[in-house]
Amino acid sequence: MTSLTVTAPLAVASPAAAAPPAFGPRIIIGLVGVLLAVLVSGLNEMVTKVALADIRGALAIGYDEGTWLVASYTATSVAAMAFAPWCAVTFSLRRFTLCAISAFTLLGVLCPFAPNYESLLLMRTLQGLAGGALPPMLMTVALRFLPANVKLYGLAGYALTATFGPGLGTPLAGLWTEYVGWQWTFWQVIAPCLIAMAAVAYGLPQDPLRLERFKQFNWRGLMLGFPAICMLVIGILQGNRLDWFESNLICALLGGGLLLLVLFLINEWSQPIPFFKMQMLGIRNLSFALLTLAGVLVVLLAVIIIPSSYLAQVQGYRPVQTAPIMLLAALPQLIALPLVAALCNLRWVDCRWVLGIGLSLLALSCIGGSHLTSVWIRDDFYVLQWMQIFGQPMAVLPLLMLATGSITPMEGPYASAWFNTVKGLSAVVATGVIEVLTTTRLHFHSTMLVDNLGNSPLADDSAGLAHRLREQAVVLTASDLYLCMAGIAATLILLIFWLPTRMYPPRAPT
Repeated sequence: MTSLTVTAPLAVASPAAAAPPAFGPRIIIGLVGVLLAVLVSGLNEMVTKVALADIRGALAIGYDEGTWLVASYTATSVAAMAFAPWCAVTFSLRRFTLCAISAFTLLGVLCPFAPNYESLLLMRTLQGLAGGALPPMLMTVALRFLPANVKLYGLAGYALTATFGPGLGTPLAGLWTEYVGWQWTFWQVIAPCLIAMAAVAYGLPQDPLRLERFKQFNWRGLMLGFPAICMLVIGILQGNRLDWFESNLICALLGGGLLLLVLFLINEWSQPIPFFKMQMLGIRNLSFALLTLAGVLVVLLAVIIIPSSYLAQVQGYRPVQTAPIMLLAALPQLIALPLVAALCNLRWVDCRWVLGIGLSLLALSCIGGSHLTSVWIRDDFYVLQWMQIFGQPMAVLPLLMLATGSITPMEGPYASAWFNTVKGLSAVVATGVIEVLTTTRLHFHSTMLVDNLGNSPLADDSAGLAHRLREQAVVLTASDLYLCMAGIAATLILLIFWLPTRMYPPRAPT
């Protein structure tokens, strides 16, 4: 892998990380500020998605229009992840992060005051762009400023965005819509973002502007990559609603997006200062981490969606009633992740085994969930959530360790672009996969149940029978989804024996 270390163009592309500021309380405060902003950005997307029905009702927006609010926000958010590291190097990490948080907060304040649907759609699109620029900053700060022996704890903070943050979406949506007001699904970002801005302004050092980088700016990459990512994300998120390839719009979005993405990746291979350093995929552990991350995110999203959907459709739960099972897995992450980081930081511990145990816990949780019946209530999911308390961080943190352990500090922005963009796209693909599986299996079970019913007379209870058939189809579909997720986790375990190499915890050179 020596051929993948620092080259002259790479040195130009990255900040002068050779002499970072002394690690101390100020750096820690700055890191916490970035972490808070990133968590709020992820929560904003999750909460508005969960509370979308209430938002649509308050603003008199139809279902189809509501889906575009979600798709446009997500599309620009994922696209921003790909290009934010370049901007952070050029405009300075501190300055760019503060601008992104400021724009994100201002747009959050304005969204409830949108005079019409079009203006709201525009503001959500721009807010997604600002929010998506934040996650790469967190990884960049952790890789650049933290000493080797505590770097895993910084990465554990980043892992909170995949384990702790998503689980808070449903509880917060329930809190705002049931007890406060739908406007707070947007305004919830204000206070934490102001705190984050103060922490970033105080804690992160101010690098000089590097506007000379525009002389080698990769305009072709931007023109190809940004629309490619947006088209793919919108195509996937709108695909199920528009019946996928039966829709000319979806065909154009997915086909055009794939074509532009291929051209973008070809362009990146030969650029002196690329957005994505394609040669880094030759690093075996990085490639494995990116591949496995995609599968893990499918499972993590599913274990949130499946119980929430089941309880809503079968038991009639509102988000606030589903909140306890989400909080049971989410809140302990604040303790579980540092403990997993401490475990992985031991030299005699192989992080591949930690990853295998984490995936096994997720698989067991999903296998247990596949036994659900129509009489299950919220309490029946608690045991499954207990297994995920350590299963989730043990499945995520080793991937971060494998992805970042084989790179130099100057490659940090490239690693951040790779990891965050794959993370964002994988979450979108996970949503599409779960929607397709749900629709397919729901139709299958509905058909089978009706066929098994045969020509039996429905008497006067046809409405009640139809409800019971629908309920049973939902139960069987949820069971199938759990089994699919267990299969994905088991497959990822098998990859551990084949692809990754042993990675020791980072240590300062002696």
